[in-house]
This record gives sequence, structure tokens and C-alpha cells, in this order.
Amino acid sequence: MEQAAERLREQITDGTWDIGTKLPGETTLAKTLGVGRSTVREAIRALAGAGLVQARQGAGVFVVATRSEQDWSIRLRQAAITDVYEVRVLVEVAAAELAARRRTDDDLAAIDAALAGRRAAAGGTTAEFVEADTALHAAVVAAAHNPVLTGLFTEFLPVLQRGLVDLVDLLDLRADDPNHGDAGHAELVAAIARGDAEAAGRALRDELEQTLAQLHAR
Repeated sequence: MEQAAERLREQITDGTWDIGTKLPGETTLAKTLGVGRSTVREAIRALAGAGLVQARQGAGVFVVATRSEQDWSIRLRQAAITDVYEVRVLVEVAAAELAARRRTDDDLAAIDAALAGRRAAAGGTTAEFVEADTALHAAVVAAAHNPVLTGLFTEFLPVLQRGLVDLVDLLDLRADDPNHGDAGHAELVAAIARGDAEAAGRALRDELEQTLAQLHAR
């Protein structure tokens, strides 16, 4: 399927089929590509997912673009850590405020355990500490009980973790304090536990914006 999709992609991007052109039928494409019709269908689905073609009910499949839309995960991987952090502030501050209003006893237990895990990881490597740190933030986001926020955070978590490892070393954040940011995280957890949305959002915003300011100053 991948080879068939790539051959069709090349024909679209090299101008063989212009925008607005209707692709040949499955049978014709199957013969041209030397594959089965099911493989052609899968290839067309892949091209549709890339934003190159669009199926129109009763009319066929048409070329709608000659360049692929860049995959969101790829854009995230290429994004500067400062850009990711700016989005992180927007997503996580809102999540912290919602978590303070919606958290359950199970959520609080998970958040407390994550805070303890972060403290335990202070004696480990930077990668271990970052993993424990983001696990705490993930527990807070989960306590917001908003699947869209959770989805957004989950989507950029891998690139965030990779960037944070570099960031911690770049800014030498743990040189004097291996458990960097513990007080702010404890304040965040306490605010969520007592249901103080304003304080929870403020605690997280202060922490994230302080790091963001350090990044911009580099």
C-alpha cells in the first residue's frame, strides 16, 4: 500500500494531475500500479489523510492539493521549545483551574502519588526527573476531566519531554536544587486539593512563565 500511495503522491506533486482533476477509477489505477483494488483504496485513503485528494459522493476522487499538509506530530517535533511552552501555559493553566473544581478523591490520590514520584526522582537522572515531572502535570490535566485538554496535552507530551531534558541541562536548573520547582508544585497540588481554582491556575502559570522567561532570555 505504501508504494502505491507514494507513486500516486508523486504523480500528484509532479503535476501529472492538477488540482481539480478526477483520478482514474479503482480498476484503472489497480492495473496501472500493478496492485489490487483494495490496495488502491488504502492508498487513496492515505492520500486523503494527507490532504491531497478528496472523495466526493457519487462523483469520484479529486485532487485538492499538490502538497501534503504537514502532520501535526511532525510540526510539534520541529517546533521550538519556547513555542511548545507558550501552548503549554494556555493548556495547563486552564486544566489546573478545572482540576481544582472537578477533582475526585481518586484524582487527588493520583496527584499526590505523582508529586511523591517527582520528589523521589530528584536523585535520579535529568531524564528520570523530567518524566516524573511531566507525570505530575499529566495527573493534573487528567483531573480536569476534559477529553480535549487531555488529548492536546497527550499529543505534545513526547516533544515536551524531549525538550525539557535539553532545557533543564541548558539552563542548569538542577545545579543548586536537584528537586527544582518543588515548592511551586506543592503549592499547585495544595490549591487543587482545597478546590481553589484561582490559586491553582496562578501557581502553575507562575512556574511555567518563569521558565519561559528564562528561555526567552537565552
